[in-house]
Amino acid sequence: MPIESKPNKRDSGPISVADSSSGISRIQPHSLEAEEGLLAACFIDGGREVLTDCIERKISAECFYKPSHEVLFIALLELYQIGDPIDEIILFEHLKKTGKEEAVGGINGIYAIRDRIETAIHSKYFAKIVHEKYLLRRMIRTSRETIDSCYQQQEDIEVFIEKIEQSIFEISHDRITEGAKPLKEAIEKAELNIQSILTGKQDHGVDSGFKDLDGLTYGFHPGEMVVLAARPSVGKTSLAMNFAETAILPKGSKKPIGVLVFSLEMTAAQLANRMMCGRARVDFKRIRDNVASKQDHNSLVQSGLEFKKAPLWIDDASNSSILDIRAKARRVHTKHPLGLIIIDYLQLIRGTDARVQREQQIAEISRGIKGMAKELDIPVVVLSQLNRDSERENRSPRLSDLRESGSIEQDADVVMMLHRPKKKDDDDMDNNLGDVEHLKLILAKQRNGPIGEIDLAFIRRYTRFENFHRQN
Repeated sequence: MPIESKPNKRDSGPISVADSSSGISRIQPHSLEAEEGLLAACFIDGGREVLTDCIERKISAECFYKPSHEVLFIALLELYQIGDPIDEIILFEHLKKTGKEEAVGGINGIYAIRDRIETAIHSKYFAKIVHEKYLLRRMIRTSRETIDSCYQQQEDIEVFIEKIEQSIFEISHDRITEGAKPLKEAIEKAELNIQSILTGKQDHGVDSGFKDLDGLTYGFHPGEMVVLAARPSVGKTSLAMNFAETAILPKGSKKPIGVLVFSLEMTAAQLANRMMCGRARVDFKRIRDNVASKQDHNSLVQSGLEFKKAPLWIDDASNSSILDIRAKARRVHTKHPLGLIIIDYLQLIRGTDARVQREQQIAEISRGIKGMAKELDIPVVVLSQLNRDSERENRSPRLSDLRESGSIEQDADVVMMLHRPKKKDDDDMDNNLGDVEHLKLILAKQRNGPIGEIDLAFIRRYTRFENFHRQN
């Protein structure tokens, strides 16, 4: 039995619900007095302000426990939507048109509710009670369905648990109401932002560690989905881990930022080897060939000590779905506040339904990543493959080269494409400076800023990127 995170209709079962664990019949949480008070406030107010407040508070007909109250509230919303004035007689006539006047006790039933209060001043208090009782009933229903599903559970346990977590999260999310804010608040924030820029105190996002990139993006910002795309073996994993290193081991007086890495391709040990050697500037081949110097060993020990203290978590499960990733990120973020999430890489994430086309699965995964960034309010850097078109046509990659789905381009706030320019010949010093390779990072999309190209230097021996300094 699937978990329903949001009911399609009100739980209109019996007032007394048997508790299977104790055998005791208990009445579900409700307050008929608050429901009647809220409906009466709608009559007194004429339905304008009180109903508007109810809508903003996410109060719907399902929030009312008594069926007749649900019918009344639906009728009130219908009158509100068509713009008709609201009073007892107009409401009764509206109910007569649909044959529901008897369900509310006729005109006498409407008058009885209307006479419950004399003023609508306490309507927000009534609305708060009605909504809280409804959320409690949803929790009971979700818990009951969860118990039933546990006995019948047949799907993957991780997917099953994520569905339960998501249903609880959606109930919690329904407690939050975000309304429109006056322009004054936005202007004040804009003034503060402009002032911080002028005084050099602007609050950047998470620094990438590359000055030209940060100059265009001002770092990775909360809620952003940042796509880093490239063909295989160009270096996107190395670049992403450089982003992580900058966050967890910042220079100067900056505080470390927690980073969670989902590595679906490489193991945690492989990433650790790469990060240690890169930071220590030690060629891993020298270690495998057993020709590493004492200085190499000392540098590796020092980098190991630094990383052991760093707030970095690596999940290297190779068969994760987007539901798994969101659930794991939510748990880690609750225990250890994160500032950045990296996913390596998008095309390796398993779809929740293997029966649908892969393009639809990628679209679902892309939406899930963007939803996770917004839910946790932190930037998510997701690596992605490019198709072969740019190689076949001997050109720089573009947004249309993102592999398998255009939804990635639509959902992403920032799209960066790592590109290795074609060499004119083997002696081209601009592309091949010994162990240093010249790569282009193409900033192809930025929702809140300019686009452009950034030069990066890739040091092959250390599988590490650095700022590019052109030789004169």
